[in-house]
Amino acid sequence: MRFPRSLQSRISFVYMLISLVTIGIIGTVLYVGISRVVMNDSIQSSQMAISKSGTFVGAYIDRLLVLSNVLANNPQTIKTLASPTKEGEKDEMQLIKTVLMSDSYIKSVVVIGKDGYMLSNETKLNMQRSSNMMTEPWYVEAIKGKTPALSSARMQEFAMDKDKWVISMSQEVKDENNRNLGVILLDIEYNGIDDYLKDLDLGSKGFAFIINSHGGIVYHKDPTFFVDPAKQEHLRNISMSANGYDKAQNLLVHKTQIANSDWTLVGVSSLDGLLQIRGQMLRSFAIVGIGLLILIITVSLLIAKSITRPIHRLEQAMQKVRTGSLEVSVPESGVTEVQGLAQHFNLMVSEVRRLLKEIETKEKTLHAYELKVLHSQINPHFLYNTLDTIVWMAEFNESERVISTTKALAKFFQLSLSGGSEMTTIENEMNHVAQYLFIQKERYGDKLHYQLDFDPALAVKVIPKIILQPIVENAIYHGIREKEGSGFLEISCDYTDDGHVKFIVKDDGVGFDPYLQSRNKDIESASSLPKLGGVGINNVDERLKLTYGKEYGVHIESRLGEGTTVTIIIP
Repeated sequence: MRFPRSLQSRISFVYMLISLVTIGIIGTVLYVGISRVVMNDSIQSSQMAISKSGTFVGAYIDRLLVLSNVLANNPQTIKTLASPTKEGEKDEMQLIKTVLMSDSYIKSVVVIGKDGYMLSNETKLNMQRSSNMMTEPWYVEAIKGKTPALSSARMQEFAMDKDKWVISMSQEVKDENNRNLGVILLDIEYNGIDDYLKDLDLGSKGFAFIINSHGGIVYHKDPTFFVDPAKQEHLRNISMSANGYDKAQNLLVHKTQIANSDWTLVGVSSLDGLLQIRGQMLRSFAIVGIGLLILIITVSLLIAKSITRPIHRLEQAMQKVRTGSLEVSVPESGVTEVQGLAQHFNLMVSEVRRLLKEIETKEKTLHAYELKVLHSQINPHFLYNTLDTIVWMAEFNESERVISTTKALAKFFQLSLSGGSEMTTIENEMNHVAQYLFIQKERYGDKLHYQLDFDPALAVKVIPKIILQPIVENAIYHGIREKEGSGFLEISCDYTDDGHVKFIVKDDGVGFDPYLQSRNKDIESASSLPKLGGVGINNVDERLKLTYGKEYGVHIESRLGEGTTVTIIIP
């Protein structure tokens, strides 16, 4: 990759590079810092949710223990187990119904005597009984432990239907002598515990389970864990692991002891919220980064442009000077170094303009001198040709024609002098040509016919004097005079379509082949016209170019045997 060569590109590139590195560092620090804060908050939130759920379950068990204690210590219960009677059973059933009404999750209340006597709200109970209940293992277990457990008394065969599961709370009933009379069993629907835990949000991969002190699984939302030893072993391993966050698996393990039981609630959270927040942060950083990148590119271009704009202005001004335009000035703005360059450039251009003005003044003086020299070349030429005509008429003793021709010559020179000015009006120029043509008509007679025409609106237009007479003279001498028979000469003056002034001198003389004429190809020379009539026509072309510029002057079109058309365009 080639490093950009322009100053603006380099400034923009460096600015964008520094900005992107800065944004990358800041973004990384923010992302790591915010991720750590969010992770700690997510861990605390998950731990709090698991602990809170454990507290709810513990509070519920405590309430069940209170109900079982109330029922076990009730005198009516002791009396019924000691000596059952119809009346006593009726009162005990009323008490059982009261307990059932206190909690909708209590499925059944069972009062069992040590001799196999049983009283319950359920009429069909599938329980192992005998005349000596002390021989039944579940009965002995119920006496020993008061903590809730998945009841083996009610489940002869384990079913996958959680709606049939119960968690039993047992409470021993004793007489006043502290002798065993029986056991109170509170069967709570499994959903009673499930409802406290099923809404616990632990993420898409998270789960919660309850395990007792013997490693038995008491609760899991997936029933297969109760029949699959491998899955149960996996849960036991989790319950024996330390509390904390596993970054590699993005899993949080938190355990809380449930009060009034030997149960432990183990929550495994996948912290989906952390992943979502991290993903949202990355998206937000990406959006902000793209926005900042666009802003950086825009700002860097503007900054680079503001720095390089004065340099570009200076470069453009130099290009203009190179093309010849000196009417330029560079604002002296920007950084100090560029201001210095602009100041020196403006001083240089000002000095060049002064020197060129001096040269221009000298050239104008020289051009004025050249015009006078060219004009002096024309006058003897005019005089020689005119006097030749007068001498020819005098030889034939045509005095009247001599007089009229002499008067025309006097008027001709009067118009030629024009008060000593090098300029005249179009009206005077056309009158000047008219006097000349009168003299030539007197000389050539029917050989020459002519017509003059010009727009009166152009009468006062000022032009260099004596620009038509030399061309008319060449048309007569090199066009009409060489033709057999009479010739016609037409002189006109009018506006062009683009507002310039156009003179046309057209003859129907012998014409010539322009390609056979000797031409000077040097573009610096004004004499690039066919050499017709000596200095006359070239002098006109040179004077027009000196006055108006090289793009103006005389243009000749001719066809051999058809005539010649001379066009003069002046601004």
